[in-house]
Amino acid sequence: MKLDITLCITPDMLRGDSKAPAGHLGTHFDVMDKVFPLDYTCRRGIVFDVGHIEGRDIDIADVPLQLVEQDMFVAFRTAFGETEPYGTVRYQKEHPQLSDALIDALLEKKISIIGVDFAGIRRGKEHIPADQLCADRGVFVIENLRNLGEILAHGGSFTAHTYPLNCVGMTGIPCRVIAEI
Repeated sequence: MKLDITLCITPDMLRGDSKAPAGHLGTHFDVMDKVFPLDYTCRRGIVFDVGHIEGRDIDIADVPLQLVEQDMFVAFRTAFGETEPYGTVRYQKEHPQLSDALIDALLEKKISIIGVDFAGIRRGKEHIPADQLCADRGVFVIENLRNLGEILAHGGSFTAHTYPLNCVGMTGIPCRVIAEI
């Protein structure tokens, strides 16, 4: 079974979104002066359900890191994107975030992709440095995923097929992610 886990882009999203021309629209990753390797288009994936965590960062103790292996696509389902409309101020500035310790632990595992169903692995001034840290270690961060609960309903493991647009000179690149269960 194949499942589209990208956020569907509508004409309304294009209106008034100042980041859209730079590629930061819908499901996308921040480029951070790196090139997405074609080998990353197909990766073993896992989704962790962290929707119960509120009022604090998602941390190492919240996920069974022993299930994470090198080169994986590791996704986090919070359901934030299911309850908070995409593009709102709250969506952009008050979304969940991963702890620095969890990000470091994922980088140590040498994964390929971190996927989240919200606007970034860190908020505010910490967003860009966190994405750069990941990119410098060969890890891309994909933001604004959807339908991760469907993968969890089938056990949480999947094969991720990730296809970014072939863009240059942009700071973000929209992509489509298909989960094969």
